Amino acid sequence: MRDDIKTTDQRPKTKEMDKKTKCGKIISVQGPVVDVKFSEASDVPNIFTVMSTHTVDNAEVVLEVAEHVPGNIARCIAINSTTNLQRNQQADIIGDAIQVPTGDALYGRIINILGQPIDQKGEVKTSEMVSIRKPEMGSKVKISKDKNMRRSFEVMETGIKIIDLLSPLVKGSKTGILGGAGLGKSVLTLEIIQHIVKKYQGSCVFVGVGERIREGNELYYELQKHEVLSKTMMVFGQMNEPPGARFGVAMTGITMAETVQRKNQDVLLFVDNIFRFVQAGAEISTLLGRVPSETGYQPTLLSEVSEFHERIRSTPDSGGSITSVEAVYVPADDLTDPAVVAIFSFLDSVLVLSRERIQLGLYPAIDPLLSSSANLDIDIVGRRHFDVAQEVIRVFQRYEELRRIVLVVGIDELSAADRILYERARKLQNFLTQPFFVGEAYTGKKGAYVTIEETLSGCEKIIAGRVDNKPEEEFYLIGALT
Repeated sequence: MRDDIKTTDQRPKTKEMDKKTKCGKIISVQGPVVDVKFSEASDVPNIFTVMSTHTVDNAEVVLEVAEHVPGNIARCIAINSTTNLQRNQQADIIGDAIQVPTGDALYGRIINILGQPIDQKGEVKTSEMVSIRKPEMGSKVKISKDKNMRRSFEVMETGIKIIDLLSPLVKGSKTGILGGAGLGKSVLTLEIIQHIVKKYQGSCVFVGVGERIREGNELYYELQKHEVLSKTMMVFGQMNEPPGARFGVAMTGITMAETVQRKNQDVLLFVDNIFRFVQAGAEISTLLGRVPSETGYQPTLLSEVSEFHERIRSTPDSGGSITSVEAVYVPADDLTDPAVVAIFSFLDSVLVLSRERIQLGLYPAIDPLLSSSANLDIDIVGRRHFDVAQEVIRVFQRYEELRRIVLVVGIDELSAADRILYERARKLQNFLTQPFFVGEAYTGKKGAYVTIEETLSGCEKIIAGRVDNKPEEEFYLIGALT
């Protein structure tokens, strides 16, 4: 059994006795920051240690040690509300780190950062508990010495044309969906969950970080409606919760994914929204009095983002993989924002949602020229797929140039060759739109699942001019090209 996995019945009694003797008193409460003073320097708990105290009305407040302050003081971040918390209240040490339940009992359930169920379905019936903080491995790290070992790539079909064509999803990779407010990040994430979990019958972990409660509620009923709830674990730390909960819930989510991976299973990790994780970290950093960087974010920005992303990997000792799809909010549609740059430096594929395409009614609003993917490689997708994708990108690049000319002088001033390319590009642009299953109530069109083969053959027909006689309206919001 791993060092960071314990069962509730196996915790040694001596440790419990130590916890009772080592308790402190609250001397300061500033929002979610709580200072706990201990009588002896040796009693001050380590970083990430969990403490518990109670408010006047006997509500439990869970604290996580964030830093040590001179004078035997542990400065803590509250995981839940500190309203009605009084000075001189006793705070007890309850564990070395936050531990959450694991196992098959979590499928179809919703928990919070502490592993407590919030779906009103009763207690999670499992005895196995796992620390959400990665233990120091030290000399235990295994380094493979096999120089001839090659990584195998398995493309996962999403059924969404523009993703399968230009940013194929590869098992074990990290994909980011970048976009500002209201561009459809959550809808696109939900559609990918619905397609992939159903097709591959895999396990799925959904992490709701700092987003709206309404979206979490809609997700639950959508998963239930499409019969994929039984293969999904959910953990939420929504925007109404303190920054400690919004920051730590990402670690709870990746811990749940790791426990599934250890059973030699492939797991899909969906995070909505990883930017809120960074935002919560910035709030905590400010509350702790740390001087921000020149850009206004926390000085520990890169280390916090890497701490999360470096745990999304395939390990030699487990046959399973973690494939992540992360929604990334882009403040003010600025792709050069330091937090966004820090996040997408860890991603294999970047899908950029465009406000301009939303205004044109092109859904999903993925901009093919701004998006990029390391997975669009001959060795991964094959020669035919690579060539078609490169030709589509070339057509769109030329179309962008021609579009600006047409806006000034009109389409009649284009040469015959340019006009043909311009019209084919518009058909291609419409063909890469798609009706979603999760959007049926809004579009009035039945959702479509399109295979990679159908996507490639459709693009080849348009580029080769075999459908030049059809008007561009016939290609809008359709599935496969017949």
